[in-house]
Amino acid sequence: MTAGADGHVPPLAHDLVSGAILLPPDVPLLKGALSMTTTLPPASEQTGFLSTSRGKLVLFLLAAAGFLDFVDASIVNVALPHIREDLHFSVQNLQWVVSGYLLTYGGFMLLGGRLADLIGRRTILLTGTMVFALSSLLGGLSNEAGELIAARLVQGFGAALMVPAALSLLTTSFVGPERHKVLAVWGSVAGLGSALGVLAGGLLTEGPGWRWVLFINPPIAVVLIFAIFALFPKDARGARVSDFDLLGAVLVTGGMLLLVYGLVKAPDQGWGAASTILELAGAGLTLALFVVIEARSRKPLMPLSIFRVRGLAAAEFTQLMGIGGFVTMFFFLTLYMQNVLGYSPIKTGLAYVPLTIGVGISAGIGSTLIGRIGTKPVIIVGALVTAVGLYLLSSIPDNGTYLPDLLPGLLVVSLGIGGVFVGTTTAANAGVPATLAGLAAALVNASQQVGGALGLAIFSAIATSRTNNLVAGGDQVGHALTAGFQRSLFAASVFLVAAAVIALATRSTRGEHDEAAAA
Repeated sequence: MTAGADGHVPPLAHDLVSGAILLPPDVPLLKGALSMTTTLPPASEQTGFLSTSRGKLVLFLLAAAGFLDFVDASIVNVALPHIREDLHFSVQNLQWVVSGYLLTYGGFMLLGGRLADLIGRRTILLTGTMVFALSSLLGGLSNEAGELIAARLVQGFGAALMVPAALSLLTTSFVGPERHKVLAVWGSVAGLGSALGVLAGGLLTEGPGWRWVLFINPPIAVVLIFAIFALFPKDARGARVSDFDLLGAVLVTGGMLLLVYGLVKAPDQGWGAASTILELAGAGLTLALFVVIEARSRKPLMPLSIFRVRGLAAAEFTQLMGIGGFVTMFFFLTLYMQNVLGYSPIKTGLAYVPLTIGVGISAGIGSTLIGRIGTKPVIIVGALVTAVGLYLLSSIPDNGTYLPDLLPGLLVVSLGIGGVFVGTTTAANAGVPATLAGLAAALVNASQQVGGALGLAIFSAIATSRTNNLVAGGDQVGHALTAGFQRSLFAASVFLVAAAVIALATRSTRGEHDEAAAA
């Protein structure tokens, strides 16, 4: 961001750091395969399933379903300046193009995961994919700001059904050593999606237009829907309506919605504002009441016995901290490249290509190491390596160049974060019985969403405070912005060190399919 001709500096505080990259509008930022209808064999008979063509198709399908969500946030972020100009968004409302999706995604995640267990994973995956596709189409056709925000809210709900159902199908379709291999693919897809989203967003926005960052979803979803029908048998009869824990569903959904909303709005309202305190306190009380109700319920929506699975909670918190730091890196480096260095959206996306390749390599290495030494050392070393990379990036200069100032840090981060993704996903699913696989998948994804929202809320406040203080003292805008980004990236590196410490309490599994945990 640069000062105008009159020397006026556009405010950073509430324009850029509310969970979305908000830039001024003038800144560029399987035909034969699908015919198969045989059912999947029981899990106990599926050793070697990954080596079959059908097993590979199942893995590809489920990873693709996850990829649609992982790529969404970054692909839309790049298009925000063009969306703002075309649909006449106010700066305050523009943030809801991103935040609206995060709100319903995070808010309905636990409900979506548990519905997959109770009603059927195939049914919920199909429903979520259809909702995601339809809302993407309507979003791309939007002619008013309110229409797009509404579509994004529905799209987030669709993802909250689709993603935990896909992950739980993944963990129940593969067993033994194959299980941590497919979880490694899932973990690498999560990292790759964020990086590729920036590149795809730039290409689509500067090519056919911003609407195609949404139009690209429906055709992919249609292929996925046909594949789901072909590859997965119909679900067995689900739970009866009379057995459904309606009160628990209302409480957990309301609590998660309020939590994510409070985190999203905190940078704008202020952490000490009465509204922020009330929102976060209300979320805490609602979720606490949910836990009390579940402990007394005969047929709870979320059986608390899942937390008896050794190391699960620690794995979730480790991932929460790791995602918080990783998402922060994407957010602030993208701002730095576009607003300080003047990169176009396409050039910004290309800058992340080495990171994308590195994440894929490190995820593969992490998968191999997990089978030999277990998840705990892979997570700890990965988190510490990522912390080193973020620390290197916290030294970005005002007039930086790509090769000496950005590439080394990005490569180090890529070598570490792949292990964190793979290790935490494997550790969080180890020992979880098949009857709770959907809930475990929802907890994994909920920790990612809360971690991303929490990281952006905290580090945005840090960056904004530093930048505004320097601008008020007379510093040039470029220097003030960079100084704010430096401080937030340093804080993100501290987050990853904390993740490594928390990982000491995780279970060090080698990916075995252990169903000894009580349901």
